[in-house]
Amino acid sequence: MNMDNLRKIYIEPTTLCNLDCRTCIRHTWKESQGHMPWEVFESLLDGLTAFPQVRTMSFAGFGEPLFHPRIVDMIRIACERGMRTEITSNALLLTPALVADLVQAGLGQFVVSIDGASDETFGNIRSNASLREVIKNVKRFQPGLSDEAKQPITIGVAFVAMKSNIKELPKIYKIAEYLNASFVLVSNVLPYTAELEKEGLFQLGLSARKTTSCLPMIMLPKMDWSVHTQTPLATVLRRQPNLRFLDLEIDPHSFNNHCPFIQAESLAVSWDGHISPCVPLLHSYACYARGREKQIKCHHVGQLPDQSLQDIWNEPAYAAFRGRVWKFDFPSCPDCDCYMADNNEADCQGNPFPVCGDCLWARGIIRCP
Repeated sequence: MNMDNLRKIYIEPTTLCNLDCRTCIRHTWKESQGHMPWEVFESLLDGLTAFPQVRTMSFAGFGEPLFHPRIVDMIRIACERGMRTEITSNALLLTPALVADLVQAGLGQFVVSIDGASDETFGNIRSNASLREVIKNVKRFQPGLSDEAKQPITIGVAFVAMKSNIKELPKIYKIAEYLNASFVLVSNVLPYTAELEKEGLFQLGLSARKTTSCLPMIMLPKMDWSVHTQTPLATVLRRQPNLRFLDLEIDPHSFNNHCPFIQAESLAVSWDGHISPCVPLLHSYACYARGREKQIKCHHVGQLPDQSLQDIWNEPAYAAFRGRVWKFDFPSCPDCDCYMADNNEADCQGNPFPVCGDCLWARGIIRCP
């Protein structure tokens, strides 16, 4: 297998949004914001002629994609070039006309962000937005799709789990059923503030490494998760011992060797044309984990339209970075209190910037559609 192809593009059409969610990066962000200029998108499309293996274009990022005035044109042109298109959205801008336009353009997947199954919880997180309106808007994709759609549209639900909303996850599943969604993707919240860190549900997953070689292996069979089993099974899982489910060994510390972006052979394009190896490196920001602040410095490997996509991809330093991430020979920073874990610029093994040993995406803590 050739491990250095380009197969997926993440596009940030805009960093502007119609909401001011409690979990949003804008509460601490200092960067300029705007819509992607059309010449940037055209330059990207021109560059894809050198990469015929690209099959997916995902419109997401730190803004609401539907806010871009030419988002339908972006979808349509990408589909005309044979690509599968995806959008992650809050769905509040979905009018009947816009739904029809997206269907006609050939949209392949629509993922809606729903972080609460009650009006109160949803509104508290998403700046008093209406959950009922979101559900009504997404439901508009379904009538008449067999006659209008160029291909079936996959509906997905993205749920950011926190202490204040995790109890509503079973009801989120019910909402997904009502929307005929194919999946519910659950992610932990990425705390951009010390206050938001208190909402986190993943601190045990970042606790210091405990030696498990001297502990007995617990091998679980298929078993009903019921009133009889949920408490003892939860107790076992919480202690993080050596654990195997059927023939799959489950190590809570084994998720620090997989980059969901590099190994998916993707890259990310910011609204102003900067190319980054992954979505988490598109912008600079602070986040909090294990009671400490971490400064994430963006990593741009080139910029459209000043450079071609092919030149950027083939740049030796970028290719070397992809090789390092494929091997993932980084120290496990979350298992250590070293001062070098306070940023992503260096690590104790001497890896050049950016270092990925402390990446919450690589640890399986934060997930993107």
